[in-house]
Amino acid sequence: MVTRGGTVKADLAGGMADAGAGVTCTPGTRFQLCSVSKQFAAVAVMLLVESGRLGLHEPVARWLPEGPPQWGQVTLHQLLSHTAGVPHWMEAPGLDPSEPAEIGERLGAVLAAPLRGDPGWHYSSPAFLLVGLIVERASGQPYSEFVTERILSPLKLTRTSMGPAPDGAARGYEDGEPVPSWDLTAMPGTGDLWSTTGDLTRFITALHSGELLSAGSLRAMVTARAALDDDDAGEPKMTTTGYGYGTYTGTFAGHQALYHTGDNPGYLSFACWIPDLEASVVVLLNDASAGVTGLVRQLLPAALEP
Repeated sequence: MVTRGGTVKADLAGGMADAGAGVTCTPGTRFQLCSVSKQFAAVAVMLLVESGRLGLHEPVARWLPEGPPQWGQVTLHQLLSHTAGVPHWMEAPGLDPSEPAEIGERLGAVLAAPLRGDPGWHYSSPAFLLVGLIVERASGQPYSEFVTERILSPLKLTRTSMGPAPDGAARGYEDGEPVPSWDLTAMPGTGDLWSTTGDLTRFITALHSGELLSAGSLRAMVTARAALDDDDAGEPKMTTTGYGYGTYTGTFAGHQALYHTGDNPGYLSFACWIPDLEASVVVLLNDASAGVTGLVRQLLPAALEP
């Protein structure tokens, strides 16, 4: 789905949601949002910061007293910006998301994993598991309940949910072959949401238009905390320049772009906001072998043209 200034410029669907059952994808089909889910987690944190329940620069050990001493050096700011040195999936024992595990086991493995010695940017989905846990402890609610109460319900995102696959959701594939999904109930905050292109467009539009957060909180989310330099060959030119809180910053076709990408087994996701055009580009796929960047390049002109 592509929008500009509140007008839908493209709303496209194709391919199979479930090849075995002969079900095709429609604009209302639900897909895993993968790491685009991290934007919801970052919004949840900023809502708690606004209410005074969380501080971005206080040690997270306040909320993780069962962790080893290393967590006395880590802040929520660092978790949200991937600068805490937390290992990514598969980089430490117990951090294999394909292995079944209860949420407590998964969190225990993250807390026990040594932090990387070199400071700076290191993308880490397990860091956002801790973000989800901190949201729970600071709010006094399960993460899913807090997100539903403060984000999903107010925006009327009726086709967005967390955890198990909802009825009729697209199955995940790789090169046309079905692949087993991760257990999303064991990874709140990282890649646990299911949604449609319409609901996700509504979310990013509401986020960037100030419906969810104060101007200061939104500015904190979209300010780059880690500098990145990634030019993707091709036209229109797409460049990544940094990462804020659950948000990549960059330039697409000469315009500032705020976005996130995602990939889970069988799924790919992309959600972008172009501030000066008040435009959005959202892509959800259920075949991990597909090319997101190529599709985004095909859709960008619809966002750029008046």
